[in-house]
Amino acid sequence: MNWRQEWKKLVIILAVFSGIFFLPIGRPRFDNALIESMQLVRWYAREHVLLCLIPAFFIAGAISIFISQGAVMKYLGAGAKKIVAYAVASVSGGILAVCSCTVLPLFAGIYRMGAGLGPATAFLYAGPAINVLAIVLTARILGLQLGIARAVGAVIFSIVIGLMMHFFFRKEENERATIQAQMPAPPAGRPLWQTATYFSAMIFLLVFATWSEPEHVAGFWAAVHGIKWWLVGISALALGVSLTVWFELKPWKLLVLTAGCAILTFFLPAPQLIFALTTVALGFILTTSGGELKEWFDATWGFAKQILPLLLLGVLVAGLLLGRPGHEGLIPSQWVARAVGGNSLGANLFAAVSGAFMYFATLTEVPILQGLLGAGMGQGPALALLLAGPALSLPSILVLRSIMGMKKTGVFLTLVVIMSTIAGMFYGSLVA
Repeated sequence: MNWRQEWKKLVIILAVFSGIFFLPIGRPRFDNALIESMQLVRWYAREHVLLCLIPAFFIAGAISIFISQGAVMKYLGAGAKKIVAYAVASVSGGILAVCSCTVLPLFAGIYRMGAGLGPATAFLYAGPAINVLAIVLTARILGLQLGIARAVGAVIFSIVIGLMMHFFFRKEENERATIQAQMPAPPAGRPLWQTATYFSAMIFLLVFATWSEPEHVAGFWAAVHGIKWWLVGISALALGVSLTVWFELKPWKLLVLTAGCAILTFFLPAPQLIFALTTVALGFILTTSGGELKEWFDATWGFAKQILPLLLLGVLVAGLLLGRPGHEGLIPSQWVARAVGGNSLGANLFAAVSGAFMYFATLTEVPILQGLLGAGMGQGPALALLLAGPALSLPSILVLRSIMGMKKTGVFLTLVVIMSTIAGMFYGSLVA
């Protein structure tokens, strides 16, 4: 018997028991924090898992099955031209406009298919950070200067962080590029326009399903929101037709799925529930289809098993510590407001670190910052939080560790925090 290992187990058991024994149940702040944790994870499951993560899992699975490894390595591989690789990574990430959690399965998909660490992390940062709507909303609500600073900072950060990640792990990336160069040319697949149409249908489905309700009832954003579920249905139908025509899905299965959706829509006016049931039905159809379609579902399920439990755990912890927008967790919001006043190194660093661990759903960082600025937050720390917050969160950090390891995740987190702190101090001194 190895007594050193047994002592470690005993210490862990005693620590867990002590934590349970001394739980401060009955104290208002702790009880409220538990409720906030449950409220946040329930909201996350209802609003985010169904409409964001599940489509993202299917897209990530499709990347690993239907996009050739040669195409990924050509544009994003470790040996690809840097100008092309980082341009493609930042633009494709920005077009998706997803949050720090939804981008994770997409990042995992392209990274495992051979994308270089630098372009892959540029994509990882760009997806949540270069969100056109969020930047416009920042400019309208928090001021034009802060909106421009956020836009410029996010674009620069995505490229610089990618280049720095490549530099720090250049030996490993060079070895990877050498191995990729020796790989035989992949066999010719289906035409690019077919694959592009198929992926466009899934991306439109993701974008329209997550189209948020605007503040004003007029304008383009409001008009699209009014017909978002019709657009989701059209995108889903286009995806089904693509699967039938180009991916050998049996036509009768598409007809059954379409008829089922039509019946549910008539008798059950709950679009989110219909969306969930349709996704389950699609998964069942894929598992019974064989070939590429079954491989697609297997890859999708693999991403879901790896990522979803860690995300839900991270959301629980984030809700316990920080609560939801407008509600407090264990950490009082007054502490945060006092810590980020002025433009000192400490205030900017605290804002960057807090932003990196807080969970922000798409666009929620703007009203949160509006409240913090009203409570005395400095302009510099506000930018630091805007640059670090949407790109990272405690749930995403837990998942990144399982995808690319502790060391790379630590370096990525450190780069985001340091650069956000420096940008915040520079901007704060500029507008003082």
